[in-house]
Amino acid sequence: MVLISMTMNAQTNPYRKYTTNLPFSMPEVKAPVFPNRTVNLKDYGAKGDGSSLCTEAFKKAIDGLSAKGGGKLIVPQGVWFTGPIVLKSNVNLHLEKGAVILFSGDENLYPIIKTSFEGLDTRRCQSPLSANGAVNIAVTGHGAIDGNGICWRPLKRSKVTATQWKNITSQGGVLKREDLWYPSEGYLKGDSLSNMNVPTGMRTDAEWESIRRFLRPVLVSLVNCKNVLLQDVIFQNSPAWNIHPLMCENIIIDNVLARNPAYAQNGDGLDLESCKNALIVNSTFDAGDDGICIKSGKDADGRKRGKPCQNVVVDGCTVFQGHGGFVVGSEMSGGVKNILVQNCQFLGTDVGLRFKSCRGRGGVVSNIYIKNISMFDIQADAITFNLYYGGRSVVEVMESGEKANNTVMQPVDETTPEFRDIYIEDVVCRNANRALYFNGLPEKPIVNINLKNIHISAKNKSEFYNCKNIQQSNVVTE
Repeated sequence: MVLISMTMNAQTNPYRKYTTNLPFSMPEVKAPVFPNRTVNLKDYGAKGDGSSLCTEAFKKAIDGLSAKGGGKLIVPQGVWFTGPIVLKSNVNLHLEKGAVILFSGDENLYPIIKTSFEGLDTRRCQSPLSANGAVNIAVTGHGAIDGNGICWRPLKRSKVTATQWKNITSQGGVLKREDLWYPSEGYLKGDSLSNMNVPTGMRTDAEWESIRRFLRPVLVSLVNCKNVLLQDVIFQNSPAWNIHPLMCENIIIDNVLARNPAYAQNGDGLDLESCKNALIVNSTFDAGDDGICIKSGKDADGRKRGKPCQNVVVDGCTVFQGHGGFVVGSEMSGGVKNILVQNCQFLGTDVGLRFKSCRGRGGVVSNIYIKNISMFDIQADAITFNLYYGGRSVVEVMESGEKANNTVMQPVDETTPEFRDIYIEDVVCRNANRALYFNGLPEKPIVNINLKNIHISAKNKSEFYNCKNIQQSNVVTE
């Protein structure tokens, strides 16, 4: 009877295999289950003609389902043009084949709300698709969700063709420089008042309203949610980050495609922040910034929150272009621990495995296990640890020739970040610029990085600064 019970349990939860035989303790993660109740978006007056605004139809359908205990909201084939959608507990937003949810680029449809961005407590426009405090939610099916991000994002001329530059800048907007376009005067003002995309010194609601376009949201914002499933859907063209689960628990991201143009500023594929018990499996990320990124808040705000990102399995994923394939940081002030990344491929990213932070963050990154990774055409480093991150990509830093001052020690306190106990094995990389780059702090070196069965072909030799106990077994760089 015991054997039969175990077999049935494994069959009823296909995700159980991802949490067995891990190098750390992690509970089984199950997909949410929904009541056998189905409604169709068309029944609420929505038209999938690509131009009729469906915001109220989505709201009525989701509110009605949630009030009855939940179920599945069917979005049929068509282009469903809408303002922001808010998911509620026990609702599965299900896109049938050929269904496209296209979010409006009208900034006035997205209220300015208190939230978190780049690890800091701030305000942003409400996300196109969001949930806060919801339990048992899902976005499933075989359709696409488009954030209309081109209406929100700035553009660097160096990242696009002459034709793309002409087409995008002809929409209006303003030039900060000949090579940098912003979509509005308000965006330019917001940028001038900001540090790393987060405005400072804002006192009144009117001041926030004056920079509304600058407060571009993440496409999918899930905050304090539990039992979440994102499966089979395309998420694309986000205003800022693409998918951002924040302080969520028991989350499964399975067979999704998160994609942005290569020129998308801050166009990360996935930013998993201060989450617990997460599976990211069989998914593809084609990003304008980092592909799969683990975060836990920034500086004093992150340390005050005090929620590490922990118990995460990344398995069978592919990352194209972008600044990094698998990334930790730079916002890691709450800590990162118990992470397994395996059976992944990074094709054309700036960096393959990227660990980044800087003084002021604090936090500890430890107990990270990475194995069975294949890389090709890596524009900068196959593996990098950089504790002097300043907001630019590794390629941009290398092209500038700028070198961090990594010799002057500073006092160690709660603001000093720490990276230690990281295990990387069975990695093959063909055609990188530089093989390995480890650049730690003199007052808190990178400690106990274990490299085993690593084979990297690169144009430039590896560099190691301020690191201790770097164990290398069968590491070949050529």
